[in-house]
Amino acid sequence: MKKILLPVLAFMALTACNNDENVNNQDINYSKLPQEFPFATLATVNGVDVINGGFGSGATAHPTRKGEFYVITDRGPNIAYSNGIKFLIPNFTPTIMHFKINADGNIEVLKYIKLKNPSGQPITGLPNPIGMGSTGEIAYGIDGSVLPTDNYGLDSESIVAAADGTFWVSDEYGPHIVHYSAEGVEIERISPIGVNTGTRKLPAVLAKRRPNRGMEGMCMTPDGKMLVGTMQSTMYVPTKVLATNTTLTRIVTFDLATGQTKQYLYKQDGGASDSVCDITAISNSEFLVIERDGNFGSQGGTKKVYRINLTGASDVTGSDLTAVDGLKINNKTLEQSTWDEINTAGLKPVSKTLAVDLVSKIGYEHDKFEGIVYLGGNKLAIFNDDDFGVVDNGNGTPKAKILPKTGKVDKGTMYVVDIQ
Repeated sequence: MKKILLPVLAFMALTACNNDENVNNQDINYSKLPQEFPFATLATVNGVDVINGGFGSGATAHPTRKGEFYVITDRGPNIAYSNGIKFLIPNFTPTIMHFKINADGNIEVLKYIKLKNPSGQPITGLPNPIGMGSTGEIAYGIDGSVLPTDNYGLDSESIVAAADGTFWVSDEYGPHIVHYSAEGVEIERISPIGVNTGTRKLPAVLAKRRPNRGMEGMCMTPDGKMLVGTMQSTMYVPTKVLATNTTLTRIVTFDLATGQTKQYLYKQDGGASDSVCDITAISNSEFLVIERDGNFGSQGGTKKVYRINLTGASDVTGSDLTAVDGLKINNKTLEQSTWDEINTAGLKPVSKTLAVDLVSKIGYEHDKFEGIVYLGGNKLAIFNDDDFGVVDNGNGTPKAKILPKTGKVDKGTMYVVDIQ
């Protein structure tokens, strides 16, 4: 794989982590938001329409053109089945959608960019094989047959648009951080030590992410020097049974020039069912992050954004990046330790304050609040993952994903809200 000399890339312009200096919202017409993305039917499975949706698993602003955005899908329409996942469209390719807000305030799709392997062939969202980032999930077809793995498969969850026109995408398999060209061709794949991809690595402990709970959020600092990723939930360190601190998850930073990584602790308000789903930057040290549960907003769901700061937080990476259980205190992993034990050891999590509660502020009704972009001026663009308009009916077949408040099929929607 060709190695890219990252320091020469022009990352200094605005990226997914936007700030006030680069974005002036006064000349962008957001008056027609919230607004659904335009959708067509991708397929019909067992009489249920699967829409060409999913855009909103992650979001980023265009690095230089105001009012333009990119949103990305995850691995494709799927439902739980047996001891794995049933893929409704196995050859689905994770896709980036480039759109803009027109002068009249309407959303206009400009381009779809399908992700591709280094040879330029479209990838799928199918799991990676053992040694390449496998989560242990088994992929099944609609008929229940076992599907093959994909060395370059991605369960994409977040996206960064860099100033040179390329993209950085993080996922839930490896977890991987993948660098793609402007046309979606893989340039570099950064994975935990022990995963057979590329030469630049993340700490080995990150491979103990929960299946389907990997690096859910990622952004770039406004100076263009560092990627900042959020693990969605408590990792299984050392094991699922022993990882008892279910409010602890991790934030990971990756220096693009040096490859140096750092890890910080994040304390969720909820428990094991809650998720830290995206991150966007206010400055090089201050960020906004999503905390949500799996319920619809209209049914008591939690959909909040917190303002956090890495300044003063402890780097818990440790000296041995190859340690599969990471840093330990009192011979216990961080996920085994209580917050009292962590505090006694002198380790400080990132600070956090509530920026906005979407349910109380705007009556937000979606369940999967998964994408945010800071627009400057205390304005925040928010996006949801609509699951392609389908959910599991409980017996391995899909049904339409219906919003309980309106009775309509859930579709990806963009909102803009003010934050504290």
